[in-house]
Amino acid sequence: MDSISSRIEKVNPSLTLAVTNQAKAMAARGEEVYGLAGGEPEIDTPDHIKAAGIAALQDGRTKYTPAGGIPELRNALSAKLMADNNLEYDAKQICVTAGAKMACFNAILAMVEEGDEVIIPAPYWVSYPEMVRLAGGTPVIVETKESDGWKLTAEQFEAAMTPATKMVILNSPSNPTGAVYTEEELRAIGEVALYEDIVILSDEIYEKLVYGETKHVSIASLSKDLYDLTVTVNGFSKAYSMTGWRLGYTAAPPALAEAIDKIQNHTVSNATSFAQYAAVAALEGDQQFLTDLREEYDGRRQFMLARLQAVHNIRVVEPKGAFYFFVYTGQLGIKSQNLCDKLLSRYKVAAVPGVAFGYDDGVRLSYCTTLDILNEGLTRFEQFCREH
Repeated sequence: MDSISSRIEKVNPSLTLAVTNQAKAMAARGEEVYGLAGGEPEIDTPDHIKAAGIAALQDGRTKYTPAGGIPELRNALSAKLMADNNLEYDAKQICVTAGAKMACFNAILAMVEEGDEVIIPAPYWVSYPEMVRLAGGTPVIVETKESDGWKLTAEQFEAAMTPATKMVILNSPSNPTGAVYTEEELRAIGEVALYEDIVILSDEIYEKLVYGETKHVSIASLSKDLYDLTVTVNGFSKAYSMTGWRLGYTAAPPALAEAIDKIQNHTVSNATSFAQYAAVAALEGDQQFLTDLREEYDGRRQFMLARLQAVHNIRVVEPKGAFYFFVYTGQLGIKSQNLCDKLLSRYKVAAVPGVAFGYDDGVRLSYCTTLDILNEGLTRFEQFCREH
């Protein structure tokens, strides 16, 4: 068939999903696979959230909702954004989406036109460039440096801009590097964006997973001018271990919020009704789960950091957030896809090749798994590195 859209032909499949599916297929055949590839908390959704979803089903909350979400959830999100992020959004400026991935795509689709350029720091989350291509835009990839903690600098941002630049995407805490931008760094980037009137897409899905003395800062909170240029994206998948519930949201200036709402009207209509009631329970219920999850992952982060730092022919930058390590493997002399193929087929360890994130001399390892799998997976990864 030669009638497939040229826009689709430009889009690459998700390597993170491909690796995860391959590992699951091996496990289904009875092979023992040590999965360090996933971006999904292995801890279940808290019981009180599940109970709220069940109650919503039993109460018949199974019909269409307003496109932007039920009023109870939009109001709860408005309160959350003020309390946690010092961001004042009216409920109608918030759009509840079928996952934060859709929230990102809605925002890009609402702003980006044919020929527009979108600056994306690399290593990047795999879907950002593909979303830009689907919207008809051109992703402009800016390679960040290990020495800068894998973070875009204001100077790099300014150097990458052209008259066609429409948007910059920031992901803090970052997937795949775990980098967290400081307030000072965000202010510097914000100054450049303001000077050229460039929209900021701020993906903050990992905001609850920051460690030590590190603080999460929402760039839209730094000034009224930045607020007016920023779309804030967040969701429930990582913080509340609700990946399969598919709930995210955008918070945006009024005109952009209205555009996002129009897109929602003509695509999915609304996020799943009963899942939205569960999300209200997540926001308004006991928040101890967030503290426990962060402490649990911080322990695994420190365990993994010590193990990886002891391997002489790789390098790591300590991640300050999320639940990943981006490991520099250039000294092994193997490109990332080949490395991950060998690691999975010979050592039964699933990792994601850095080429998926726009950086071919590294791999992403996740620590959102059990300690037993993490320990054995790292032992095998260390063996692989020693033997190469």
